[in-house]
Amino acid sequence: MSSRAESGSDRFKRILLGLSDVRLRVDWLDAQVQSEPTDMFAPLLDVIVGESEVSQPKAREALLTIALWVAGTAREADLDRLRHAALEQRLLSLQRVIRRVPTPSQAPQPSEERIPDYGAGRELSLGERRNLARRADRHGFDALLRDPHPMVVRELLTNPKTTEDDVVRIAAHRPARQSSIEAIARTRWLTRPRVRMSVLLNPGSPPGIAVPLVGLCTRSELLELARGSDVHTIVRITAGELAERRPPLEWEKDLAGVDSLPTLQ
Repeated sequence: MSSRAESGSDRFKRILLGLSDVRLRVDWLDAQVQSEPTDMFAPLLDVIVGESEVSQPKAREALLTIALWVAGTAREADLDRLRHAALEQRLLSLQRVIRRVPTPSQAPQPSEERIPDYGAGRELSLGERRNLARRADRHGFDALLRDPHPMVVRELLTNPKTTEDDVVRIAAHRPARQSSIEAIARTRWLTRPRVRMSVLLNPGSPPGIAVPLVGLCTRSELLELARGSDVHTIVRITAGELAERRPPLEWEKDLAGVDSLPTLQ
């Protein structure tokens, strides 16, 4: 690692972490991606991601912003430019965060879900359900958490009465509602470890959202993902690679080795 790259990464972390709000950090990163030459910015991101993989504290904090940007904000064209630079320059750490996952040629179509019974004696309209999701009390929350419409979910995620347990329930729903997980990815809820793990452990989570979050896991969480029988394959692979690089904490040293973890072909 060159001193110039280290200096650039230190400056990046200083400015980024000097912003107090996670949304400000994501917006600042997005602006940097737009303004900086990709062939110079990609190696800087690679340095930071690489530092996070060996548990450098400020780099791990910066990785949260990078992961949230990739999972919920990034434009596909920007990701493609970074992927091209990462491939050309063999930036393996960055590649693990922005991996392109092939879309299945024939993705299974979930059966249409019924509107939950809100106890009104009739089926509520979309407008009524959205209004209910905006209310300042928790009336009807059980039905709202089962409502499949993405516009209802988006309203619910911004309701100040919504709790972490509620969001975990939405993220863990099986079969996964991809639109719901995409809505979660555009909010602050992904800063919560339980919410992230619910997304990662759900085999139906969109890989483009799940993969960037893997690097935020502790080593024990990485091992859980890497050995999960129903975890998405690319998530298991990425978790296995990172578990081999992440130094174990003292209480984790007695865990079984990772020699049987999956590798990327």
